[in-house]
Amino acid sequence: MSNIVFYTNPMSRGQTIRWMLEEVGEPYETHILDYAEKMKAPDYLAINPMGKVPAIVHEGKVVTECAAICAYLADAFPAAGLAPRPHERADYYRWMFFAAGPVEASVTNRAAGFTVEPGRERMFGYGTYDLTMDVLEGAVSGRDYICGTRFTAADIYVGSQIDWGLMFGSMPDRPAFATYVERLRQRPAYQRAKQIDNALIAKMQPPAG
Repeated sequence: MSNIVFYTNPMSRGQTIRWMLEEVGEPYETHILDYAEKMKAPDYLAINPMGKVPAIVHEGKVVTECAAICAYLADAFPAAGLAPRPHERADYYRWMFFAAGPVEASVTNRAAGFTVEPGRERMFGYGTYDLTMDVLEGAVSGRDYICGTRFTAADIYVGSQIDWGLMFGSMPDRPAFATYVERLRQRPAYQRAKQIDNALIAKMQPPAG
């Protein structure tokens, strides 16, 4: 019986955590929540008062926020080999939380039509969208993975951001991004996770005609 409960919607950032869970390889129980009702229902708000997914419950403890869930699961299940080794910690934490902070903020602000006015860059943790994309490009250039030659949970989180960004046009289609993401898309756990979520999305679509 699983001791991981996963709350998600296949059309959400829950796809990142689905991939992480498939990489971990432990059994998990999935609860699919719709945006209109179940995410705002009292029983789920008791788990995540933000009323959003994803969230996990592991051994009675709630973890929310994608980067935190990835880091938590990597530590909770060390046999999966997704946590950083001592010499990898600097790159692991730096780039995972760079993606959770500056990348997430710059991309979502831009998608919402908000741009930083010249001279006010210091008010925002990412400065400008273009600067953030340049720095992110540098992080994935000249190496196979975020920490060098070994795949870790940081690649799941950073890679999901870039994968999503290229798919929906919210990030520039740069060769370094495409090369990095294509490497990640070959992973069996990535492919399993996408197959599961794509099947769920297909079931949620209204019948044709």
